[in-house]
Amino acid sequence: MSAPRTFKYIVVGDMSVGKSCLLLQFLERRFNPAHDMTVGVEFGTRIVHFGSENVKLHIWDTAGQESFRSITKSYYRGAVGALLVYDVTRRITFDHLLRWADDLNKYCSADLVVALVGNKTDLPQREVSYEEGESFAREANMLFFETSAKTSDGVDTAFIESARVILEHTTGRKYPKIEEKEVVDVVAGETQEDIKPDGGCPC
Repeated sequence: MSAPRTFKYIVVGDMSVGKSCLLLQFLERRFNPAHDMTVGVEFGTRIVHFGSENVKLHIWDTAGQESFRSITKSYYRGAVGALLVYDVTRRITFDHLLRWADDLNKYCSADLVVALVGNKTDLPQREVSYEEGESFAREANMLFFETSAKTSDGVDTAFIESARVILEHTTGRKYPKIEEKEVVDVVAGETQEDIKPDGGCPC
């Protein structure tokens, strides 16, 4: 297989929408309901295979609190993909999407691929319908997914399908969709300190 391409991702949205839990589920296939609040940013890496193409996702999970926004904006630079996450059980997190989308438009490149993600679909109470999320994404030219970080439903799809779209934009070639159950590799040994905010390495 070829050497992996590297795609920098950022995960943004209000606090407590489940951004860190989505990342944990995607990277380690586990759910931690008592996950500590993100302070600044957290980082993870995973490789996905699209036939002979390997794509390494460098994923930056940003804090949702207002007090950290000036810090986390520095990590937007160089991103080619973004997950914009809201909580389907809290409408206020959906109402704040325009503010987050404005930040992405302001601090990221024009060809950024954004996936709108409605999380916590496992919970019975819902304040934002699937149709509302889909409509917002369509009008904003975003991909759209609903997920449950707890059950893992839709989590791989959100990351992998958005990576496929970025790969197609990058290469000009078409790649088939891959199923969540297909094997991908977790890359160990890299930490936040090993990677610069702009997606480069310290070497």
